[in-house]
Amino acid sequence: MGTFALMALVDHLSDSAAAVGGILAFRLIPAAVGGTLAAKLVNRWDRRRTMITMDLLRAGMIAVVPFVQELWWVYLWALALEAPSVVFLASRDSCIPDLVDEADLPLANAAMMGSSYGNIPIGAGLFAAFAALPLDDGWLGSHPYALVFWIDALTFGVSAFFIARALGIRGRGAPADEPPESPAPPAGGRPAGPSRLRDAWLVPLVRRVLPATAAAAVGLGALFSLGIKLVQEELRASDIEYGVLIVLFGAGAGIGLAVGHKSRHVDLLVLTRRGALVMGALVAMMSQSPTVWLAFLGAVGFGAGATVALTSGMSALQARIPDEGERVLAFSAFHVVIRIGLGAAALGAGAIGDGLNGAGLPGTRSVLLASGLIVLASAATVRPIIDVDQRA
Repeated sequence: MGTFALMALVDHLSDSAAAVGGILAFRLIPAAVGGTLAAKLVNRWDRRRTMITMDLLRAGMIAVVPFVQELWWVYLWALALEAPSVVFLASRDSCIPDLVDEADLPLANAAMMGSSYGNIPIGAGLFAAFAALPLDDGWLGSHPYALVFWIDALTFGVSAFFIARALGIRGRGAPADEPPESPAPPAGGRPAGPSRLRDAWLVPLVRRVLPATAAAAVGLGALFSLGIKLVQEELRASDIEYGVLIVLFGAGAGIGLAVGHKSRHVDLLVLTRRGALVMGALVAMMSQSPTVWLAFLGAVGFGAGATVALTSGMSALQARIPDEGERVLAFSAFHVVIRIGLGAAALGAGAIGDGLNGAGLPGTRSVLLASGLIVLASAATVRPIIDVDQRA
């Protein structure tokens, strides 16, 4: 709801599609900066305290958006909201192995992915419903989408409440439900262990997972950016059919959750590669689809492949990186890559597609085809890790 409200408010204030796209651009910078911040804070702070703090911080930040009706103000908070979000996500994902057994990691990650991405169509519908309420009189009437922002702020409070009551969440190196002891810093005053985001690339498993993660983000960003043009302009379909496409993507994500759970005995890196391969193949197929019905089928498979790729990659990082410091770095990098990949692909694909279309070339189909091939090439680089026992 909050994301749709930010974009709608920018459109209301500027009446410019480029200004709306600026919201995505402003989310690139804090993702990179917030990743390094996340790695440092989550390694030093109690997991539960970190997540609650980030939730309450975001609740306050989103609640003040309606008070100033200026474009710079909206951009300021769109920019600022991303940093605590990356810190929260790194802390959340790194503590999942404390809450479930290794065999249940794929299911836990699938549940998280489902709660996040499966709610996109629901959030869009609720935003439309609240935005349509007759609030022409009084203070709310002069502040568009204020009610939506305040409901969004309330959801962060609900999240903080449940995290405060959750059992088993612990800080780095501390027993469950006990506050962590501050690690003694080495000479020079810096804590031991890796603390910079680029150190994540030194972890072999991260180098295997992140290319597929980046490719999945590119595929998602390109499809979100150009999907509406594909449906409406290339396939001559309506707004309603574009809405059906989004719903079917969500349905495919649900299928992906089930597939990931049923395949929990398959090597996680193999599942990551398979999911990314399905994504790439289907984006390429959808780019050349002659009818909207084939695009609908592709959306289902694409949603399933994206869910399998991302949840399996998350599970591999959780299960196979025992050191908590490295795990935090890995998930900081994971979310930074997803956010930057989504934003950069959405902006880049849209700009290139518009440029080619303006020159009389099939820009939408060409860019989607290229993004599918990029996903396929990146997925092919993912290889399972064979240890000594497996070789024997």
